[in-house]
Amino acid sequence: MVRRRTLLTACAAPMWPGLALAERPADRGPLRVGADHALIDSGLARSLQQAFGASTGIAILLAPGPATAVLEALRNGEVDAALLDIPAAEADLDRQGLVHDRQAIAQGEFILVGPAPAAAPGARGRRPGAGHSGVEALDRIRLQTLADPSGLVFLSPADGSGAHVAEQALWRAAKIAPVAPWYVAGDPKQPFIAQARARGAHALVERAAWTRQGGAPLVVLVEGDPTLVESVHVMRSFRVSHPAGKIFVAWIAGGRGRAVVASHAGYRPA
Repeated sequence: MVRRRTLLTACAAPMWPGLALAERPADRGPLRVGADHALIDSGLARSLQQAFGASTGIAILLAPGPATAVLEALRNGEVDAALLDIPAAEADLDRQGLVHDRQAIAQGEFILVGPAPAAAPGARGRRPGAGHSGVEALDRIRLQTLADPSGLVFLSPADGSGAHVAEQALWRAAKIAPVAPWYVAGDPKQPFIAQARARGAHALVERAAWTRQGGAPLVVLVEGDPTLVESVHVMRSFRVSHPAGKIFVAWIAGGRGRAVVASHAGYRPA
């Protein structure tokens, strides 16, 4: 079961369920922009918010949450626009006409982190470099758990975030069904990367978020896997039409938005 984290505004006040759209006419109030947790944790969403505001004078209220919950809120008109990294689900709604003006703005990647593996005999204590195959890494984890189920923890956000969606796709590609006791769901009320570090756990995380929040005792085990490319898109809700919505999408997908993306470690403009 996917556990959904409640989406929160930037000031931590609940926005939904049950948001009455009639209470906020479309021509008043800030533009409400949902964003996957990783895009907040990496600083990208806030940098875009600040640069757009400085350029246009238009206020944005960021609503962080797991990507799947943000996408549902966008479909329901509970946010005006969104920054998301679950392209398959986004494309499905786009084909149905349930989101508007969807455009790619950035590419990043998901990486596998975990405790540093033991050096091979004769390596004189050198730490092995990161691999490039997530499937092979998961197979090694499976073999470790068969030998000692209590000796390893794989922490999953289990919340429908972009990292969780990518993680589940990787398990399917590896044809492995992760199980307790070594496969553990994180606490949705606590920062995920901090939890993984505190537990010394394996986890799939977003590269740019890891750059800001990651570190010892974990290391990068897998990077550069083409199946773990992260695609970030901007899009508008089809149910509500804030007058700044089209301006926001055009700005974010244009040259000034691309410059902001290019300035962030872990991303490149799409």
